[in-house]
Amino acid sequence: MSDELLSQDEINALLEGSVGGGSDDGGGGESTGLTQGQLEALEDLAGMFSDATTGVIGMLAGRGVSVQISEVSEKSQSDVVESIGGNRNLLFSVRCDGFDDAPVSVVMNEGGVVLLADLMMGGEGKDLPEEANELFVNAAQEGLSQVVGSAMTSLSGKLKGRKAIPTDPASEVTEDEWLLFPNLEGDVPVWYVVMDVTIEGLDSFRSFISIPSSYAASFADALMQGSEEQASSASQPAQGSRTETPPERPAQHQQQASPPVDVRPAQFSPLQPVSADSSLPSNIGLIADIPVRVTVELGRTRKSVGEVLSFAPGSVIELDKMAGEPVDVLVNGKLIAKGEVVVIDENFGVRVTEILNVGEKIQSIGS
Repeated sequence: MSDELLSQDEINALLEGSVGGGSDDGGGGESTGLTQGQLEALEDLAGMFSDATTGVIGMLAGRGVSVQISEVSEKSQSDVVESIGGNRNLLFSVRCDGFDDAPVSVVMNEGGVVLLADLMMGGEGKDLPEEANELFVNAAQEGLSQVVGSAMTSLSGKLKGRKAIPTDPASEVTEDEWLLFPNLEGDVPVWYVVMDVTIEGLDSFRSFISIPSSYAASFADALMQGSEEQASSASQPAQGSRTETPPERPAQHQQQASPPVDVRPAQFSPLQPVSADSSLPSNIGLIADIPVRVTVELGRTRKSVGEVLSFAPGSVIELDKMAGEPVDVLVNGKLIAKGEVVVIDENFGVRVTEILNVGEKIQSIGS
């Protein structure tokens, strides 16, 4: 009936709008945007991406990483792209299995790509190239893939049962006109996060996380539902639990009913020796294919400028190594082993005779 009064829930729905039933085409249709409650719930998701960025990039770079969230909001994807700026950015995207293949995009500016990739490959993050070549892009893509995977794992743990699994990873370096989600119109609203990433001792760069609002609403609703269920279960006593106090018995009966206490020395199984490989990080495979520079150093010495200028064919330079003393084996300028020079066919080689422990070796390669 036309004169029927609206309930309070219906009034709230009209005031807040509703996007939970977004169109099946992934946000290509009309959308009224996210509600205030959904935006607040999505702040938890922003925190998961921040924590994942801190942990993963810190592990891959081998340095301390600080991540500050400078903005969490919603606007059209064209406006987000305009705020990101720059023609050359790394656009990394996945789809989230468990949430109707929700698209998730991560954007990192080219300076951040080159810096992160250089550190992952054992560099110092200095004297970087101006453009990211294919090797740098692949290394940075691996890092971003792990960031998204870590964030989705945290999300799955928060939901207690519903899984969020990233699939179909892809990346490209943007040129000229581009969109976060090329299959959607530029005016489609998206939820986005801006993170300022600072690696210890180096300049900061920005990383952007973005999800179409129609899909972000599903993430928000799942987070709100999970929070409500957790609060409800915490407030209710366990099923079948009782708080009745058993009737008291005379002290003498209690003493007679008490069984004797068996006290004996604790017995422990013998400790097993830990193999050298046990200290390898479980995710060392992430950087196993990245090339590094191996150098064999016969010895060193110091000379004045005048002595160097006096060098001529036939000059002999005395080094700081004794004859027969092991040579140094360095990876990206870091000492990891010692060895002796051998001849293989017509080439020189080095037979490793001493090596640092695995922890020091991994630290040398990653620093």
